[in-house]
Parts: sequence; structure tokens; C-alpha cells
Amino acid sequence: MTILANYIDGKLIAPLNDRYLPNVNPATGQVYSQIPDSASPDILQAIAAAKKAFPIWAKTTPAYRCEILLKIADLIEKNHEKLALAESIDTGKPLHLALQMDIPRAAANFRFFATALLHQQDKSFQTNAQVLNYTYRVPLGVVACISPWNLPLYLFTWKIAPALAAGNCVIGKPSELAPMTAFLLSQLCIEAQLPAGVLNIVHGIGAKTGAFLVGHHDIKAVSFTGGTATGAEIARIAAPSFKKLSLELGGKNPTIIFADAPYEQALETTLQSAFTNQGQICLCGSRIFVQKTIYEQFKHDFVKRTQHLKIGNPLDPQTQIGAVISEKHKQKIESYIALAEKEGGVILTGGKKVIMLGENANGFFVAPTIIEGLSPQCSINQEEIFGPVVTLQPFDTWQEVVEQANNTPYGLAANIWTTNLNTAHQVAHALDAGVIWVNTWLMRDLRTPFGGMKASGVGREGGFYALDFFSEEKNICLKIENS
Repeated sequence: MTILANYIDGKLIAPLNDRYLPNVNPATGQVYSQIPDSASPDILQAIAAAKKAFPIWAKTTPAYRCEILLKIADLIEKNHEKLALAESIDTGKPLHLALQMDIPRAAANFRFFATALLHQQDKSFQTNAQVLNYTYRVPLGVVACISPWNLPLYLFTWKIAPALAAGNCVIGKPSELAPMTAFLLSQLCIEAQLPAGVLNIVHGIGAKTGAFLVGHHDIKAVSFTGGTATGAEIARIAAPSFKKLSLELGGKNPTIIFADAPYEQALETTLQSAFTNQGQICLCGSRIFVQKTIYEQFKHDFVKRTQHLKIGNPLDPQTQIGAVISEKHKQKIESYIALAEKEGGVILTGGKKVIMLGENANGFFVAPTIIEGLSPQCSINQEEIFGPVVTLQPFDTWQEVVEQANNTPYGLAANIWTTNLNTAHQVAHALDAGVIWVNTWLMRDLRTPFGGMKASGVGREGGFYALDFFSEEKNICLKIENS
């Protein structure tokens, strides 16, 4: 059984209290590794190492930091299959998904921010012949990067890479539910000869290690992806010390399909946006609105294709739906399905217990579930389930669907399907969402801003937005005396 270690001051070390937590394989329900149950002394040790390393790392050249980060990207690519297998076992996601999406994106994150660093520009402002203002950016110091369990290495590197590129030292806190690839990243950082203390990774329970980390006075910024309730608690803890916060939180994303949509493309992509990674992506479309003239046809075809999705062992190349992250999360999803029936919903497919055989008999599997007949105000259409559960709702006009789509506390992402350019623009501008796709889904350009509105978060990640978040801009006003 693998025993994970913290990565502090360039070394892999045991937690100071010598306590560990069980790490469960979601597809089997069995413990397969042990995670450090770190506490405040481990965080203090990591902060001390980061503070010691910061003055030197902050003064390194962009070219040097770029070189180190590119080495890490190369090592992620070199260990592509090993990392993907670890991600699949740790999260229950299909192995082919980790191979195609999670690990390539983790390498891309390091590669993108390593090179983006070389293209940052400062500004100058000529006030008059004697006065010049110029700006430049400085790193913040020691920052905290806290990532979720659904896309572990993908989102961990999305935070760490820009923080390191900007010249900060980082305390990383991966989710205790999916820590394996963060541990493997520690080993790769040692191999890449990342200077000691620049990146520190401390494992443990969020309420204990994460809360202490966020509240510590030496942490200058917190970048967090996760649930809205946790984000609110982080904001509460961090507010008195005026730390910079980037909070990417929950979503209840609408998929809007007009009658003039490219039908086959909309149908197939909506299937993906509903159930990829068992619906455990913050960008999944869990509320599907279909214009009335095509509603019945779309419903028939969507249900039929959903019923053909293969649920199975994540390591099987044919599997399309793997396991959800934990028994507790499985119970949460099932409770929402039961609530939907009580609220008058009609389950078109799914909603029943999944019976698995062999080594997966005790795994945490939930069938893709489609529900119709629910009001826009019901719990299922208002609260984030974060599982393979979607609702279908008909609509008449674009004004009507925009009102329904905006009728949640969230505003992260949205999908619009139409061949009418005017409709696409009108709806996109009217939606309360930070990321909007038209006739596609999950297509990302790493230069663009990523983040949500309302309860979906604060701030933007990606591109120079991330590098700006992890730095402060100084303005220097210089007056030149006449000679």
C-alpha cells in the first residue's frame, strides 16, 4: 500500500504527528493508499520553507523560471500514462478521459504560464517633458493554492503554474479525496530541480489544514476552487487580513438548444456536457432547455443515447461512465434524485441503483439520470448536485429561456445552440455567466479569462489575469529636473 508524503523544503517527509488518512479507490470502495493527516505544525513548516526561499526565487529572471517550469511540463508529458492511471484510480474517472484531458492539460498549464511570463509588459506614461510614470509588477510572497478532487492535477497545476511563474512561493493543498497525482508531482518537481521551498505540498483535511493555511498571516493570497459554502468560509477567514482572493466556485449551468440548432452536434455535445466525468465538472450543463418545437424529438434521442452510455470499470477502454468520488457523494446524488420525485419530477432514465459485479461490486456508481417536469424554482434546478443528473425543460422564446436560465444563485457557464447569429449574441449578452459557449462546449483558450458571476466566485483565472492576480503592480512617478 502506497504511503504518501508531504513535500516541504524540497523533500518528501512524513507528517509531524505521524498520522494518516485512508485513501479509497471509488471504483472498488477499497482503501489503497494512506494520506498524511497533516496539522498546523506541518503548515508552519511549509510556510517557513517558502518564506526562506522567496527572496531568492523572486529575484530570479523570467527566463530561469520559464526553464524550470518547462522542465516540469516535460516530465509530466514523459510520465503521461503513469499519471493518468493514478488519476483514474484515485477519482474513479475513465482512464481514457485522464489520458486525453487531465494530464495533457496539466502539462499545458505549466508550459503556457512558463512562456506567458516572457511576454508580460510594463507600462509608461509621459506626463510632460519632466515627468515620467512607469509601472512594474512584483510577486506577492507566499501564496496558498487549494484545489478540488474532480480534476486534481488539471486544476492544481492551473493555480500553481502562474503563481510560480510570477515569482511567488506556494503552499499547495490538494483535496484529501484525490491526492495521488499531487504527490507524484512532488517527485517530478524534485527531478526537475525546482529549488527547495519554492513549492510545498501539504496533504490533509480541508477543515483542518486548509483553514489554518488560509488564516495564517504570512499567506498573501488564496486561490481556491471548490464548493460555494467552502468559498464563503475562506472569504470570511481571509477578509480581516485583506488577502487577495480568487474563488472559483459552484455552478448550475444552462444548456439552451434552439430549434435551429445544428441538431446532431447539439445532441452529441449535450450528452458530453451533461455526463463527462460523471457530471463532476463545474462546467457541466445540468439544466437543459429545449425549444418546444423540437422538445419531444430531442428528449427521445437524448434519453436513448444516455441509455447506451456504458457504466463500468474506469480502467476498461469501453467505459464512458465511471464511479463518483465517494460513498458520501453518491448518497448526496441519490438523495437529490429521490427529492426530484417528491417534487413531481418524472425520471426518464436512470435514478435506480447500479449493480456492479466483481471488484467493482462495492464501488460508488450512479447511473446517468434525466428528469423532466420540475419547476425552475425546485431544489434540483437551483442547487448544485455535481453528479450525472440533469433536467429537461421546454421553452418558447429567447427572452423566456434567459429569464429561467438566470434564475439561480449561480453564474459560471452556459451553452447556446443556434445557427442564428443574432440569437446567439442576444442570449449570450443577456445571460448571467462568466463563460459562454456557442455551438461547442469545454473549448478552452488558456489566454482567456475564466471565472463566474454571483455565487460562482470572485476573480478571473487564466492568461495574464492569473499572472496579475499573483502579483502587485507598482507605479513610480519620476520627475527629472532641468539641467
